[in-house]
Amino acid sequence: MATMSCNSLTRTLPVVFACLISPWAVGGAFAQSDSAPGGEGTLTVVDTAGQHADILGPNGKPLVRYVYARDTSTKESTFDTAKVFAHVMAPDGEATLTSGAGGAVFPHHRGIFVGWNKLLHDGKSHDLWHVRDTEQKHISLKTGSDAQSAFVTATIHWIGKDGKPLIEEVRTYRVVDAKDAYAVIDLTSRLTAVAGDVVLDGDPEHAGIQFRPAQEVAKNKSASYTFHGEGVDPTKQLDLPWVACSFTIGDQSWTVQHINHPENPTGARWSAYRDYGRFGPFPVIRIADGETRELRFRFRVTEGDTPSREALAAAATDFAG
Repeated sequence: MATMSCNSLTRTLPVVFACLISPWAVGGAFAQSDSAPGGEGTLTVVDTAGQHADILGPNGKPLVRYVYARDTSTKESTFDTAKVFAHVMAPDGEATLTSGAGGAVFPHHRGIFVGWNKLLHDGKSHDLWHVRDTEQKHISLKTGSDAQSAFVTATIHWIGKDGKPLIEEVRTYRVVDAKDAYAVIDLTSRLTAVAGDVVLDGDPEHAGIQFRPAQEVAKNKSASYTFHGEGVDPTKQLDLPWVACSFTIGDQSWTVQHINHPENPTGARWSAYRDYGRFGPFPVIRIADGETRELRFRFRVTEGDTPSREALAAAATDFAG
């Protein structure tokens, strides 16, 4: 299988989006690892108020952690808690497979995250990627679970550099119980312009819906990428249906497949070539005052060898519906 190695707001929405997604069944295309948390039991959610909400696997260990703590007591803590994101937890439920605040390399890259470095509004540009003078402010949380999935849904205000909310986001991280993957995480983001028209702009390196593995990957430079076909160039081709990034943490290999739903805004450019593993699509999105745009993505995490392109394609087709 060919891969490419890298070197180089004050109001509430009337409805909270939380859609049940069917569990995966890809005919054994992926092997289940010994540490995979899927299997008998149910997924549940535990909220540590003011800090984070954990989606627990059937084994009772944290699998995905939505981080929303806010601490403005120092300059460092203000930056460290200026954006919300989700960690993918390691099999022990304590370490993380994703990068968080405080990392030595690009500390604004955190787990599974959403942001644009050029939020254009009323003649000004606001940076909701680096969050040095802006904020993604957690407002409220809704959680739920059933026999096959569990979710956290957060209302988040995107605060511009003038201190006012420009976008209200309702973001859902949903984990689906899957016996053929370590974790299947569906992200839905509903973005509403609340203070006038906005344009979400930037570039593939500093905007979009992205995944960043743990800082160790920046040290070992192990990230490599698999695309949907031979000869794919993410710097030239738009609207890739999916990209898979494989990397090593400790002595374990992992693959994260980032799947772009076909109903998402078109024209997306992908960053998928960095040797430290940060990757994802960047679409330019225009939102009129009071309007809402919805984005949907799936992150499929597997342990061990990189799945075949055929297996990855089948997983993407399952998500596309």
